[in-house]
Amino acid sequence: MSSTSTSLHLSLHQLDVTTLARMLDERKVSSVELTRHLLDRISQHSALGAFLCVNEDIALAQAAAADAWRAKGVHGPAHTLLGIPIAHKDIFVTRDFPSTAASKMLDGYRSPFDATVVSRLAEAGTVTLGKLNCDEFAMGGANENSAYAVARNPWNPSRITGGSSGGSAAAVAARLLPAATGTDTGGSVRQPAALTGITGIKPTYGRCSRYGMIAFASSLDQAGPMARTALDCAHLLQAMSGFDPRDATSAEQAVPDFVGATTALRAGASAAQPLKGLRIGLPKEFFGEGVSADVLSATRAALAELEKLGATLVDVSLPRTELSIPVYYIIAPAEASSNLSRFDGVRYGHRAEAYKDLNEMYCKSRSEGFGAEVKRRIMIGTYVLSHGYYDAYYLQAQKLRRMIADDFQAAFTQCDLIAGPVAPTVARAIGSQKDPVAEYLADIFTLPASLAGLPGMSVPAGFGADGLPVGLQLISNYWQESTLLHTGHALQQVTDWHLKAPAGV
Repeated sequence: MSSTSTSLHLSLHQLDVTTLARMLDERKVSSVELTRHLLDRISQHSALGAFLCVNEDIALAQAAAADAWRAKGVHGPAHTLLGIPIAHKDIFVTRDFPSTAASKMLDGYRSPFDATVVSRLAEAGTVTLGKLNCDEFAMGGANENSAYAVARNPWNPSRITGGSSGGSAAAVAARLLPAATGTDTGGSVRQPAALTGITGIKPTYGRCSRYGMIAFASSLDQAGPMARTALDCAHLLQAMSGFDPRDATSAEQAVPDFVGATTALRAGASAAQPLKGLRIGLPKEFFGEGVSADVLSATRAALAELEKLGATLVDVSLPRTELSIPVYYIIAPAEASSNLSRFDGVRYGHRAEAYKDLNEMYCKSRSEGFGAEVKRRIMIGTYVLSHGYYDAYYLQAQKLRRMIADDFQAAFTQCDLIAGPVAPTVARAIGSQKDPVAEYLADIFTLPASLAGLPGMSVPAGFGADGLPVGLQLISNYWQESTLLHTGHALQQVTDWHLKAPAGV
């Protein structure tokens, strides 16, 4: 192997999906070589806590199969993901890997089938390296609630990754793989993407099948891709999306050409001003008290770049933003308490070893199997659904949810996209937040879009305090993910924030 070839292989982890696909097509590297390289890196960076499970034999077998297909002439834009190594958040069930939801309740569980998102990406030719860490049952915003390990931020291992898709974010940011799957219930793709300096998109509710996704809050959970660039996210979202008759919440909505729309010019736009004619709304509620000065500065710098690209910034209002926190933390726990009732030690999940009767078995099994945050949310949810409180809390929260969605529709009469910070601050120190209510406040800018079922995206927007990443949030109207991806791609053509990597990777 020449010195040039050796150097190229040593830097494979620095390359994005689009670049790697081109190299695979040009036979500059094989999927097996790429997979071995990334498996070595995963082993070297195990202290980050990004992975819960890796299976080298399965990954290499899938890579060899991808190389065989390419040798038969399968290549080109329609097969961009063929041979690309990824990993799945451990909320998606998989036949070849344990599916635990990062909980002792499901320790060692093996699913007899793959989640639809997993199977669709496999059909596109991806290579699965393993399963990624997350907050237990996706409940948390820091990845501190995993039963197995805290996922650490590659930019500073003493800081959180954000959650619940913290393992996915850490793995992409640390260049352990070029892309990963995540899920977003109240911000769990966007927030960790922002805190680790990568790109992540939560599509419209119903765009991606929830079949085989271990449920947290069924009216909110949605799958989404996490990668270096908007274009890479477009490639993954293209494969992940589409109607699934096995999921009652899956929308019979045509899947557009996300990849083509990401790079195409808007009508009336130019190469110099690709966003000409795009109106971006800035909610005053996203730029007020509670947002740190460094995050505001980085956000405004990113917005200035969008203006240079031809976008027009307009002031809008989302007056019920603050109410999204109490609304979400009534609805989501209510749905969680129902979804997690199946884990009783009889039908599903961990069973205690010693008990005197059925009631004690239930109590011990659930007490041992669930962590503190999951128990907290189950109890909150059970309370708001109980007789005498259902009308006072749950029904009122659902009414407010409708009003929050109406606020967005009013704003979209004045703009095409809504923009603002993803999180009020950069990543905090691990273990520094002991108050769960204060922790919930960090979701204030991601919760409204989730409650409304709207698509939202985080793109890197520079750096704040202590050199830690800041994310710019973009929100569009229903089924307009293409506009988000196009805007994010345009920004990434004139900035290098998404190319920055943590020291040592």
